[in-house]
Amino acid sequence: MRVCVVGSGGREHAMAAALARSADVVLAPGNPGMDGFERTELPPERVEADLWVVGPEGPLVEGLADRVRARGGLVYGPGADGARLEGSKAWMKDLLFAARVPAAASRTFSEEGPALEHLRTLPGPWVVKTDGLAAGKGVLVTTSRQEAERDIKAKLSGRAFGDAGRRVVVEEALSGLEVSVHAVCDGRRAYPLAAAQDYKRVGDGGTGANTGGMGCYSPVPFADDEVVGQVMERAVLPTLHALRKRGVDYRGTLYAGVMLTEDGPKVLEFNVRFGDPEAAVIFPLWEGDVAACLAAAAEGALSDQHEPRFSPDAAVCVVLAAHGYPELPRTGDPVEGLEDARAVPGARVYSAGLGQGRQGRLVTAGGRALDVVGTGPTLGEARQVAYRAAACVSWPGMVMRRDIADAVGGEP
Repeated sequence: MRVCVVGSGGREHAMAAALARSADVVLAPGNPGMDGFERTELPPERVEADLWVVGPEGPLVEGLADRVRARGGLVYGPGADGARLEGSKAWMKDLLFAARVPAAASRTFSEEGPALEHLRTLPGPWVVKTDGLAAGKGVLVTTSRQEAERDIKAKLSGRAFGDAGRRVVVEEALSGLEVSVHAVCDGRRAYPLAAAQDYKRVGDGGTGANTGGMGCYSPVPFADDEVVGQVMERAVLPTLHALRKRGVDYRGTLYAGVMLTEDGPKVLEFNVRFGDPEAAVIFPLWEGDVAACLAAAAEGALSDQHEPRFSPDAAVCVVLAAHGYPELPRTGDPVEGLEDARAVPGARVYSAGLGQGRQGRLVTAGGRALDVVGTGPTLGEARQVAYRAAACVSWPGMVMRRDIADAVGGEP
């Protein structure tokens, strides 16, 4: 089987490595740090392949899966109709309400006055989200009403996220432990993957700006099979059913960001693709034929033989980001120590945002440059491996958190 992995980040590198265990892989476009893989600059729909696996949300929202299917291709990833789950938080909230999925209460606004008036009726903390795509950075959670008001004004004016922010969702703040639960779906059936926990803030101790993710780990001690089963029963399967009632044949990943509250799991958001950096810890632990599983989902033909199985080991991912991330990441800094990092036993290094500089040297080319992953029999041992490998890598002004998986049980 020949698989085209669409995208260029660490998520796509992790997926490609897992798919390559049983398939030939071509990345469209990938990036120069993805050694050992064929890469192409062709538009994905023009690539010769047996299966397309779409990594980022942007192409899905824009209808890439529909275009490839129109040409007779087999695609793991929803069409534009299903991708609205991530493309519009307001649409997602409407669907969850109709499906009676437990979720944070919210209201949607496109005008500043009503949004600010509603905000002032809430006790806080305050949650403000862009309606559209914002690369994981469109969510503000704050204990300052003044900050929430400024954020609403910046988003609705277009200053913060352009058109993606011209509608905002003002949401109740939930308390509890947050976890990421992914499911592989074929339109009717769904199988859960290993739960993961992501660290969104740029600084140690959960300080600083919100980012696309600074690290994660799996498995999650407080999200065992029973908890994941509750998420599937109360959130994922009802959502899949509600999509089907609306005529959406959803074949791809449903990724639920969930808060484990005193009243049980509640959905914070749904994404329509694998998380990044969650993919960096899920795929190394996923045993068996990943390509066959995703192909069966794309065909609408999942069966018990495709049910994902996971290693009893643990995985910890530490993201290495460019100087100035997330506000103004600097590019072009030469990266040192990659081979030493890859040589650490139990380590994997996924290229999230590397480019090619002078004389073929690898340089930073995006905000998050590398996902450094450690695996081991326990979370503690996996964490040691990840940080041992991360210590091998350097470039001027490199940004990283040093507390990933240190205080397991929520954002420290």
